[in-house]
Amino acid sequence: MTNDLEVLLAKADAELQTLQTEEELLSLRTKYLGRKGQLTALLRNIAVIPKERRADFGKRSNEIKDILSDRIDVALKEARNRKRSNDLLRQRIDVTLPGRRVHYGRLHPVTQMRREISAIFSRLGFTVVEGPEVELDYYNFEALNIPADHPARDMQATFYIEDGIVLRTHTSPVQVRKMEKMRPPVKIISPGRVYRHDSDVSHTPMFHQIEGLLVDRGVTFADLKGVLTYFFKEVFGSETVLRFRPSFFPFTEPSAEVDIRCMLCGGCGCRVCGQSGWIEVLGSGMVDPAVFKYVDYDPEEVSGFAFGLGIDRIALLKYGISDLRLLFENDQRFLEQF
Repeated sequence: MTNDLEVLLAKADAELQTLQTEEELLSLRTKYLGRKGQLTALLRNIAVIPKERRADFGKRSNEIKDILSDRIDVALKEARNRKRSNDLLRQRIDVTLPGRRVHYGRLHPVTQMRREISAIFSRLGFTVVEGPEVELDYYNFEALNIPADHPARDMQATFYIEDGIVLRTHTSPVQVRKMEKMRPPVKIISPGRVYRHDSDVSHTPMFHQIEGLLVDRGVTFADLKGVLTYFFKEVFGSETVLRFRPSFFPFTEPSAEVDIRCMLCGGCGCRVCGQSGWIEVLGSGMVDPAVFKYVDYDPEEVSGFAFGLGIDRIALLKYGISDLRLLFENDQRFLEQF
């Protein structure tokens, strides 16, 4: 039986020399030293060994178990080290290779334009305020002198959510809400998204707008012209030429639309300006006294002006973009130009 132990040791040692992986070595340990392993099977036959030789047999069995266990542990350590080295070799980074370029995002041209417009009016003392996009009919229409039977309602292609609640068609409701909470002087601009049921080559159902309001004692139309002239010269350059045309808006009286001389043809007439030499950019006027009554302002004491412009349209002109739809298609090749 003692010879069987030596044969088992020699056999296990020979197998050990041929194994390389951790899984194979663990399997070898189970084969020889496990509960049902070959060494355990030999120990179960100890009863047939003469009593005087049992002690030597048991002692040698323990020695062989320790020898095999130590040799397998050493082999396992070597196998794990080899695996770690191979993994590191496969995952190594060649520091001599050129680095990968990091692609940075860019602000959308509408966002850039909104920030530039807000910055210009901020320098003039206007405060930026915002309001809800889902608006009450009262603030969107009635408090702006557009009651339910007013013909100006036909000018607004409105998205109705339910009775008395709409997606705002302009940011003017923000002005009414602000005037309700504070007394003159009021000097604000209100940028944001607005919605109209209108979609064609030159219109989208959602677009961006900034409206301004100044209310104080002694405000005149000359103040309005001065502010807007300064603004457009800041945006498009000092050579920009403006003209004010009489118009109609239910919440301003008198009202005017503002055109700038076409920058592409210099006023000679082209496809962009419709051969007129002028491009419409903004609506404005003196706040109608009827609007003041909704916010408890005395029109005999204060006056004011208001204006509204489309950020998308200004961005088209500023950056020379030919198609409004490019602003909403999120084509990365287009956005990377800004």
